[in-house]
Amino acid sequence: MSVAGGAGEGAPGAPTGGSAPDRPVAGAADVPGGAGGPAVSPGRPAAPDIALILGSIASIQISAAVATHMFDTVGALGATLIRNAIAAVVVFVLVRPALRGLSRSAWRAVIPYGIALGVMNGSFYLGLERVDLGTAVAIEFLGPLTVGAIFARRARDRAWVLVAAIGVLALTRPWSDAHADPVGVAWLLVAAACWGAYIPLGGRAARELPGLQPVALALGIAALIALVPGVVESGGDLLDPHVLLIGLVAATAGSVVPYSLEQLALRRVAPGVFGVLMALEPGVAALAGLVVLGQGLPALSVLGLALVVAAGVGVTRAAPSSGPAAAVAAAGPDPAGGPVIDPPA
Repeated sequence: MSVAGGAGEGAPGAPTGGSAPDRPVAGAADVPGGAGGPAVSPGRPAAPDIALILGSIASIQISAAVATHMFDTVGALGATLIRNAIAAVVVFVLVRPALRGLSRSAWRAVIPYGIALGVMNGSFYLGLERVDLGTAVAIEFLGPLTVGAIFARRARDRAWVLVAAIGVLALTRPWSDAHADPVGVAWLLVAAACWGAYIPLGGRAARELPGLQPVALALGIAALIALVPGVVESGGDLLDPHVLLIGLVAATAGSVVPYSLEQLALRRVAPGVFGVLMALEPGVAALAGLVVLGQGLPALSVLGLALVVAAGVGVTRAAPSSGPAAAVAAAGPDPAGGPVIDPPA
């Protein structure tokens, strides 16, 4: 997942968000209505703004689907290393974070954030090796969904987590001979836990450093975490030109493109609207799995996926229009009031 996704790829979100794992963490100046940021219009969002958010979601899930084509050659850990390393280089070049002069408090904020991102991405890819993309993102989505429910106003709003859990059971079908691989599910639950932790850690890092500097530094740390496991698993295959090309596509689609689209959208779309649209991510992941990987879902799994999406929308709509729970609606609790966008799948 994945700044990762996916979601999960990759960098950061939720009712948030990738999968997954890769989405940006907005600094105060980048957050609608945040310090120094432009106010969000209270009116209905325009179609182009919605298209930006949906484009970001689609890009992250396509990145996760493309990344699976590296698994046969370099495995999940090798793919994690390639994707994180390329994403880190690209974002470093674009952001050019200042490494000298960083305070101890900044490093204390960024290092745990990078560790959460690195473990999340690796766990997501290890799960994605064994579980279809739609199911993988739905399971990982439990992390930010739980965080959102914790910050909901009323206890009954937290029942959405139970709805999502029922949906995941329908997706994984543990009672059936066609059940999802239990090892893959276990790795995805690890990714979900990391995604949940990633949200407050990203908020803390965003308060210490401006703009996308926290994301750039976190990606570098995530690449270092994947270095030894990736080299041990893959060795010289990591330098295969075909694999590197796939890694470049996955890193660009999972980091650079969604970062750009979401930064544009966050300036004009209210956090609640953003959160509702992000709740569609598991459904988009299933569509990407079907179109890119030919992964169909049985009727019961489709129902389970719908329950997870409904839970994400429910948690988001239960959040108040301001305060920490509103931040959850846009991606996670940030006591400073700024949304943290969910990671890459």
